[in-house]
Amino acid sequence: MRLFPILAAICVSALIYAFIFQRDTLLGKADAAAPETVAATETDASATDSTSEETRVGVVAIKSMAREVDSAVVLRGQTEADRQVALRAETSGLVVSSPAIKGSFVEEGDLMCRLDPGTRAASLAEAQARLAEAQSQVPAAEAAVPEAEARIEEAKARVAEAQAVLDEAMINSNAAVKLKDSGFASETRVASTQAAVRGAEAAVVSANAGLKSAASGIEAVAAGIEAAKAGVESARSAVAGAEKEIERLTISAPFAGLLETDTAELGSLLQPGDLCATIIQLDPIMLVGFVPEIEVSRVALEAPAEAELASGEKVSGAVVFISRAADPTTRTFRIEIEVPNPDLALRDGQTAEIAIAAEGKSAHFLPQSALTLDDTGALGVRLVTDTDQAVFYPVTLLRDTPSGIWLSGLPDEANVIIIGQEYVSDGVLVAASYQEAAE
Repeated sequence: MRLFPILAAICVSALIYAFIFQRDTLLGKADAAAPETVAATETDASATDSTSEETRVGVVAIKSMAREVDSAVVLRGQTEADRQVALRAETSGLVVSSPAIKGSFVEEGDLMCRLDPGTRAASLAEAQARLAEAQSQVPAAEAAVPEAEARIEEAKARVAEAQAVLDEAMINSNAAVKLKDSGFASETRVASTQAAVRGAEAAVVSANAGLKSAASGIEAVAAGIEAAKAGVESARSAVAGAEKEIERLTISAPFAGLLETDTAELGSLLQPGDLCATIIQLDPIMLVGFVPEIEVSRVALEAPAEAELASGEKVSGAVVFISRAADPTTRTFRIEIEVPNPDLALRDGQTAEIAIAAEGKSAHFLPQSALTLDDTGALGVRLVTDTDQAVFYPVTLLRDTPSGIWLSGLPDEANVIIIGQEYVSDGVLVAASYQEAAE
């Protein structure tokens, strides 16, 4: 028979009995002991409060002085050719020139591609012949002007003569009528004078018709002159088109540079728009980067800039262009920096780390471990005040280096907590031990 189960059952039974049948007795003893426990607790709390007032949180801080720092705008970019052009054919034809090899240096005006002229020379000669013919027609048309003007003058004289005859006939007719009324002229004479008036009127009408005819003639002469001149202009346009077509047979380098591609092969057929060659100009070369909108106002034209290429080579230049329109996707602004490249050592498309000089600012150089966040997530550091209290200051990061960071937004003299800032809050008393600030 096992002894332990029996003893356990006896103990459990005793506890149940005491809890059920002796409950009032147990509660009375607990109430009596409660005031003593509360008094003891209050005494302990008072002692703890007194001790906490005298206790301060130990932290490590440095005494930092603000210094003037060149707050350069740092961005990533790449090299880009100053000028690049794809030479394309403007007319069709077979290439009759020997090809140039890519990588070779060309001067402005050097021949890149020459196309077979075909019948273009004959077309030019025909256009020139038509121009000569049209030009010869202009003097003939202009020679008719004096003759037409003479006809106008003659017609005007006839009109004046007919009008004078009409006036004389009307005077005679009026006189004959008055004499007839007085009995000194016959009906025959009156009829004769009236017939003379009608004849003179007909002569005036005929003279006016002749004048209009002469005027129409001179208008026709003027129209002929204009037509001859229009023919001359049309012929000149045809000549210019033929000459331009011949000029398009020769494709030359627009500027000095390097051939990025071979020129078109001898015997190949080029159509309008087909590529003849690609030329790039690498001296000077451009460094191209994109600046965020919050920093673009710090960049100025002609500001000095330095860059380190992916190969480790360092170059320097000056800002020559700042875009006025932001990229619609990234909301950044294009910056171009001109860099001398006389030996053509820099190539198009190399990655570069660019630093553009900007106006200097007052900043503190601190270790990265000094940074912390407040309850709202703002980046900053905690300082030790004159009353040995911790206080949070928001900061702005100007530059990050392997040995530390440059921060702005702090007083000129600041006791910055670098160890323990995560364990204190604003107003907490601290016991700061100081170490030497980094240079």
